[in-house]
Amino acid sequence: MKLAKKLRKLFVLDTNVLLHDHTCIYNFDEHDVVIPIVALEELDRFKKGSDLINFEAREFIRELDKMSGDKLSSRGISLGKGHGRLFVEMGEAHSEVVTNAFTGDKPDHRILALAHNLQNKRKPRQVVLISKDINLRMKAKSLGITAEDYETDKISNIDELYTGKEVYEGFDKSVISRFYQEPYSVPIDEISTNGKGTPFPHQFFIFKNRSSSVLAHYNPYELIYEKVERKNAFGIVPRNAEQIFSLDALLRPDISLVTLTGKAGTGKTLLALAAALQQKRDYRQIYLARPVVPLGNRDIGFLPGDVNSKLDPYMQPLYDNLSVIRHKFPQNGDNQKLIDSMIRDEKLFIAPLAYIRGRSLDNIFFIVDEAQNLTPHEVKTIITRAGEGSKMVFTGDIYQIDSPYLDSQSNGLTYLVDRMKGQNIFGHMNLVKGERSKLAELASDLL
Repeated sequence: MKLAKKLRKLFVLDTNVLLHDHTCIYNFDEHDVVIPIVALEELDRFKKGSDLINFEAREFIRELDKMSGDKLSSRGISLGKGHGRLFVEMGEAHSEVVTNAFTGDKPDHRILALAHNLQNKRKPRQVVLISKDINLRMKAKSLGITAEDYETDKISNIDELYTGKEVYEGFDKSVISRFYQEPYSVPIDEISTNGKGTPFPHQFFIFKNRSSSVLAHYNPYELIYEKVERKNAFGIVPRNAEQIFSLDALLRPDISLVTLTGKAGTGKTLLALAAALQQKRDYRQIYLARPVVPLGNRDIGFLPGDVNSKLDPYMQPLYDNLSVIRHKFPQNGDNQKLIDSMIRDEKLFIAPLAYIRGRSLDNIFFIVDEAQNLTPHEVKTIITRAGEGSKMVFTGDIYQIDSPYLDSQSNGLTYLVDRMKGQNIFGHMNLVKGERSKLAELASDLL
């Protein structure tokens, strides 16, 4: 007797999923996908603008238009070999269950109503609502509708995220001493790593034996561990091993992509900016950008003044880091004048990330601050625009996220670290020790 054919599920997508990843409809294997008509109405509000979320809206609308041809058939649109079909559903005018349960005619409630109606009409097929909005998922579950987060680009175990650093205690003292003699390196096959296998390219190490220790970097091209020296960059002196490692990665010409993670006060952005200024002659321009995530989920329109005035509060932390570097030099010294000249001539360009769109990214030192507020697809969009000779640096705290639809497992910075580890052009460091003040460190740990 033949086994009964497994019923395909019906995934209903919330608007925030389409804005998170415009290619999301292709990530549900053989199952069918439903786009509520109200989601298309909401996308219409987002399609104008220069921010990355507007790009996602436009790209999804273009993709749907290309797939649909002259009209959207009630039979749906094939999503390709091995995939299900795509439906755009209007649903009923209202759902009595949803209306009685929740007040107000909101887009969320209309999506809930559609999911509830499909669940009743398409039995025994399972209907699953996919949303980045936790509250909407809770509402769906209260109605007996299966609801899940969009987890295609979500890291499964955040506790095992690559840190970029390993510490070996009780290391052979005679091997440590070799790092302090020419050629200041040891071949990989002469060092035991306790069965952990080959290290990741550009991974950093602290080899210890009681009072003896050495900081080392794994060179994937020569298959050696190299001694890492403390380097200064444009007046900034690293204060701990993690900062030394970070600056080493930032200054290495063979690493074109660097990620720095860690809580506030660990020096991520400051080190990146100092490294960029130190290498200013090697790059055509330095771009320092960050995504604008409105405080308290309010649009920047509520702030007074013109566009520049509205954006100043978001850009101020970047100027604060530049100010720290400025204070390392005499007020009327050559380096102060150099920084002023670079800003005036846009050799050093500080702006919201959306303002970078359309600019040439050839031979650029590009720093993206607060990258944890980007989606994985937004990070991909930025990196794929990198031109010849460019270096890209992403910094952020994966546990301090301002976007309501991202978390420590699904944000773009976490995804980038997880997917890029093992690549020869990638370097990463997770900074743990705060260097602002004892008060800042205590607040970061306890509050």
